Amino acid sequence: MRWVWSPRHAGHDPEVELEESRLQPAFEHIGRAEAIRQVLAGAPGFVETPPTAWGLVPIMAVHDAGLVRFLERAWSQYQEQVGASRHVTPDVFAPDDLWRGMGPGTEPPVVAAQLGWWAFETTTPLVAGSYDAARSAVDVALTAARVVLDGERFAYGLCRPPGHHATSRRYGGYCFFNNAAIVAHHVATTTGVRVSVLDVDVHHGNGTQQIFYERGDVQYVSIHGDPAATYPFHVGFADETGAGAGRGANLNLPLPVGTGDAAFAAALQRAVEEVDSFDPSFVVVSLGVDTAASDPVGRFALTPDAMNASGAAVASLARPTVVLAEGGYDVGALGDLTHRWLTGLSGAVTSS
Repeated sequence: MRWVWSPRHAGHDPEVELEESRLQPAFEHIGRAEAIRQVLAGAPGFVETPPTAWGLVPIMAVHDAGLVRFLERAWSQYQEQVGASRHVTPDVFAPDDLWRGMGPGTEPPVVAAQLGWWAFETTTPLVAGSYDAARSAVDVALTAARVVLDGERFAYGLCRPPGHHATSRRYGGYCFFNNAAIVAHHVATTTGVRVSVLDVDVHHGNGTQQIFYERGDVQYVSIHGDPAATYPFHVGFADETGAGAGRGANLNLPLPVGTGDAAFAAALQRAVEEVDSFDPSFVVVSLGVDTAASDPVGRFALTPDAMNASGAAVASLARPTVVLAEGGYDVGALGDLTHRWLTGLSGAVTSS
């Protein structure tokens, strides 16, 4: 299997994040991608492929141009306007109902306020290299997709930062640009085929759902922790099935805290059947291995063997598939868990 990564991910190197009312060590850090890279670089049957540059056009096709401009300049402007700070996070947010009955609201003129205009939560600090790293993650994702479009059955994009929480106009949840959505939109619009995004991260991909919620050419299917108890809390419920042209093309399969191998496998089987029924010509997998029992952020209880089985279940779709990295925070196990999932997909056998 060909896999793509970029050393530019290291530009996004936060040390802390603001979560649960306190500053704590960042879960989304450089070591995550490096742990996966080290395992795949030495794994038989895995061939490293460098990313190519794709520019801004595929990003602008999915994300608000204002968000892109903001992310490019926000960190440096903060240093100039507010003062030196390694980590930049919002103080004040701008929910739409602040202007209810008064108009749509406008982007504020100063960066300290713009942060809350474009972000939706506090756990995703901007540092000096965040924008370039996010751009590189998109290049990785699109290059992996190109590998598949050129005839390979599978490819893996080691995207960091991850992407599935980023909406069309807001960043958060460790995500700046939505790598999976950018790939799905690019494939659907440049080839004219139907695309399915299958999200198996423990957290619902609220951004991917929002981007495609009213579209019928891209299906979104997600297995995740019940948002009544699991981030992102406000979205990801089973009754969210799409709207307009996208009605019926969105499926959420929320599962309870503590979900183990058998229940997850049953949900994945249903997800695979739904994808098969949609009959896409291309599948994008948002792969989070934070479903593992050992993960410090996830709240499922999957064993390593479940990763092999999950990859094999997706392989049963028998469709061109690109797999893109999302969450997974047990750094000591991250490389092995990802390798197991990918070898399950490709049909290889791993030792327990």
